[in-house]
This record gives sequence, structure tokens and C-alpha cells, in this order.
Amino acid sequence: MIINRDAYLNQLIRKKRNGLIKIITGIRRCGKSYLLFELYHAYLNSIGVEDNYILELSLDDEVNAKFRNPLELGNHIRSLIVEQGKEYYIFLDEIQHVKEIKNPWLDDPNEKICFVDVLLGLMKIKNADIYVTGSNSKMLSSDIVTQFRDRGDEIRLYPLSFKEFYDAFPEKKENAWKEYYTYGGLPRVMSLSTHKEKSDYLQNLFKNTYMKDVLDRHKIRNDKHILDDLINIASSSVGSLTNPKKLSDTFLLN
Repeated sequence: MIINRDAYLNQLIRKKRNGLIKIITGIRRCGKSYLLFELYHAYLNSIGVEDNYILELSLDDEVNAKFRNPLELGNHIRSLIVEQGKEYYIFLDEIQHVKEIKNPWLDDPNEKICFVDVLLGLMKIKNADIYVTGSNSKMLSSDIVTQFRDRGDEIRLYPLSFKEFYDAFPEKKENAWKEYYTYGGLPRVMSLSTHKEKSDYLQNLFKNTYMKDVLDRHKIRNDKHILDDLINIASSSVGSLTNPKKLSDTFLLN
């Protein structure tokens, strides 16, 4: 199934070779890898870029675990850029899997090397254009602004809009709106058949992925039930005016 994400694809096309690191962010499973590895890759092929000049690396794949070391990652990418007269496009998926390590050349234990250092170094290669995807608690927009300053260019991806969902919907179009308002716009839902499959997928994703990201981000170890209560209240108020300050005060009193 081909799902067109033209608005985001056109953003990437406009930003091509702009001298900055293109950073595609968004919640997990909203289609970041598909946008980069499928749609943008196909676009580059269509304008004459051959596959051997598109360097792709999925850092959540165990076969690439070695490259979660930032020094190994930098050395590997540089080793693939062998023709100085050719333009290379570097795609790094799930960049947050690259770990922070101690700088091996300094005695200071507080001196670290992380994926930001690798990307900023690769950015100085004149015939390299860099694209990365990132999600979870380590790749929020505020972090990107702070870490990359004026050298990162964020493309924030959201789940499918209704137009995107409708255009790709494989069944009768008159059923598209009901499916969309029932299950939402995460792309994988469209490939599932039954209500149980879709419901189980969304519930597992929420509990085991999205909630875990929130807990990790804010280092919540105790009183997780309070977060559950907050989510239940917020979910029951969809479509109504909600006062975040009032919610905060209520939970502080408890």
C-alpha cells in the first residue's frame, strides 16, 4: 500500500542540500521511516540519484548495533563517501539509539560524545546531505533547538490527515470517515483487518510505547497511577474546554 505524504515530501524537497541537518521528528509509528526511506528515496531516484549515493542506516536494527557507538557511526559513514565529485544523501533512522559515550581522548569523565557531535561533524562534508529521524523522549523539538541551534532543520511529522487517510483507504470510500474517527491516523492501522487487531495494536502502542516515553522523559518511577488518572480525565474531556492549571492544582492537592 502506498500512502502519499505530499506535504511532508515537499518540505524535504525544498530543504534538499540547504546546508542544514534535516531532522524528521514525530510520535512513534507515524510514518517517519516510510517518508524518508520510501517516498523521499523514490523522489531522489526520479531525479537521477542512484541508490549507491543514498546511504541508509536503520539504527534500531540489531545488525547495526555497532553503529550506536557515535565514533563507529561517524567512521562508517565517512568510509562510504568515496567519490568527491558526487553528492551523497545520508539517511539515519532512529538516531536516538546512538549512545552517549565518554570522550576517549580526554581524562575528564564529564566530557562526552553523542549523536549531535557526529551529525555536526558529518555536516562539514561538502558533498553530504544529512537526514535523520528521531522519536521518543530524547528528540523533542525543544531539545533539537537547544542541541543543534541554527544547524538543524526540523520537519515535524504527524499521523495521517483525513485526506491522506482517505486517498489511501483500501475499502469503500464511504467507510473511510468512520474508520478514521474510530481508530485515528496511524498508518499501520490501515493494514489491519478486524476491530480486535486494530484495538489491540493501538492499546499496546499506547501502553508499551507512548506511556513509556513519557515516564522515561520525566523520570517517573512512583505514583504512576496518578498519570493514569490524568490521562483518563483528559481523554474524557476531548472536545471540551480544559484548564491545565486547574488540573495541575487538583493533582497537587491530592
